[in-house]
Amino acid sequence: MAEQKMGTSALPPLLAAAVVLLMVAAAAMTVEDSAPDNIQPLSTLNLAAAQVAMDSASAIHASPDVLGKDGEDSAWVTVNFTTPSPSSDHWIGLFSPADFRLRSQSPHSGIGSAKVAGEGDAPAGLSVAPIKYKLGNCEPDFLRTGGGNTSFLVINQRSDYAFGLFSGGKDNPKLLAVSNKISFANPKAPVFPRLSQGKEWNQMAVTWTSGYNIGEAYPFVEWRMKGEETSKRTPAGTLTFTRGHLCGDPARGQGYRDPGFIHTAFLKDLWPNREYSYQIGHELQDGTVAWGKSATFRASPYPGQASLQRVVIFGDMGLGAKDGSSELQGFQPGAQVTTDRLVKDLPNYDAVFHIGDLSYANGFLAQWDQFTAQIEPIASRVPYMVASGNHERTYMDTGGFYNGNDSHGECGVPAETYFYVPAAAHRGKFWYAADYGMFRFCVGDTEHDWRPGSEQHAFLDACFAGADRKHQPWLVFLAHRPLGYSSNDFYAQEGSFAEPMGRALQPLWQRHRVDLAVYGHVHNYERTCPVYENTCTVKGKDRQSSYAGAMGGTIHVVAGTGGARLRSYAGGAWPQWSVARNESFGYVKLTASDHSSMRFEFIHSDDGAVHDAFTITRDYKDIMACAVDSCAPHTLAN
Repeated sequence: MAEQKMGTSALPPLLAAAVVLLMVAAAAMTVEDSAPDNIQPLSTLNLAAAQVAMDSASAIHASPDVLGKDGEDSAWVTVNFTTPSPSSDHWIGLFSPADFRLRSQSPHSGIGSAKVAGEGDAPAGLSVAPIKYKLGNCEPDFLRTGGGNTSFLVINQRSDYAFGLFSGGKDNPKLLAVSNKISFANPKAPVFPRLSQGKEWNQMAVTWTSGYNIGEAYPFVEWRMKGEETSKRTPAGTLTFTRGHLCGDPARGQGYRDPGFIHTAFLKDLWPNREYSYQIGHELQDGTVAWGKSATFRASPYPGQASLQRVVIFGDMGLGAKDGSSELQGFQPGAQVTTDRLVKDLPNYDAVFHIGDLSYANGFLAQWDQFTAQIEPIASRVPYMVASGNHERTYMDTGGFYNGNDSHGECGVPAETYFYVPAAAHRGKFWYAADYGMFRFCVGDTEHDWRPGSEQHAFLDACFAGADRKHQPWLVFLAHRPLGYSSNDFYAQEGSFAEPMGRALQPLWQRHRVDLAVYGHVHNYERTCPVYENTCTVKGKDRQSSYAGAMGGTIHVVAGTGGARLRSYAGGAWPQWSVARNESFGYVKLTASDHSSMRFEFIHSDDGAVHDAFTITRDYKDIMACAVDSCAPHTLAN
């Protein structure tokens, strides 16, 4: 630390201060990413030390052999396994492609031979990680009998599969037996459609994944408005990525898996609030069509239109484990609970904003398919809008604001390919505007510079200014890292109570009278009073549950409660701006039906109950009312 102080003391005061702030920001990133809940469990498998030690007395078998005979994109597979010397170190891994045991250690050397016990010249290890795994003692009688059966939920990921039975635990895995191969009837089938708003309010983007390149089949969406007899077909664009697009390991190494092809079609000139049906498909060279699932959606309301409008917001969800897979236990314990609640509550909201830290794949790319499968019941029915988080984007020396390795080599490539966002000029920058009726959402990208003078700062200024507050009274800022206010423990230790340098946007929020700012990143729930420069702008009892008239400040909410392991708050007295906290999994829901009132709720994922709420009631003149630093200079002349 002394050397650091000496290094900055020779700099001009302003530059030295900037350096110190950058050091604090780097420390914040390091503390957050090194926490146990941010370690991808698949990375704890020491595959470099794996050996092939095939044991004729051990066996493993999977059934059925063929999945998805009726077009399903997921299936339950029963795995029977036996070994003569059972221990708590035995585990079963699901691998794809099925020839995993023939792959050499080097991820770039193609197909080789895994190390066989006693063969010193053979390359060591397995170069590909399992998609998921379970411990052998998940079967209650395994340690006594040496045998058992368990069920895995397998999704269509464009290749065949095999299960491996290992001993040696995570540190010294030894492959004892390999199952028969299983596969889907059509491994290339189009799967997991996900909606997002297009670049105009009356567009819907439909994105999905398949095994079909454009040279094999033409991707399209067939769709029609409810009540119409004839359907339209809209062609889709096709993207993919390779190891060369990724920035480091494990994404380029043992975590790499061919992503297939990602297709996006834009359904245009939609009628506001009308219901549409659609189906993804691929026309093959012989004229036949490989169809995916069909679904319905409701088009967005016209900007400013008064109707019932309900939007869900949360961050930091990750993957659930319906089949009890060991690699997810304790990593994102609330992910499946939140997903199930959102599926159950689907009739009661119209759009979702998942504000960063989406899948927590952390360089294990098969997890992205698993995540799109998990959210498909939601994302195929309502727009599923995303923001960029540190676990999607941050990687050293790749042009981001932070210089860590939170994405573990992904550097934004999978997230920015698997999900479409209506960014004006994409280029890996995930900031954009989205109009939904009476709401305007300005979505920031906290993995890129947001400070005055930056490209993103100019965008946000224009986005806030572009809201017609007569007809879009509810102006909301969304971003991953808390740029406003948070009493999370590591922010409190730094004394910033927010992302260092985050409040550089505070003059914009105040000048444009932003009502609400919602963040993820911190895995708890917290709400402030309407606040400006650390001061509540509304006094008395109304600072907690209801707001009438001019607020004079922005309400800041942390809702990184989608499923990742929860974090504690700083000890001691609450800051005076902190009015509500809840250390539970859940999500924010905004509801408006007219231009005068908006309801905010924080809903628990486990029981669907509302555990914090407030209402804003006001007229247009209240939005325009001057508060500190919110109005341009004016004259008393009349």
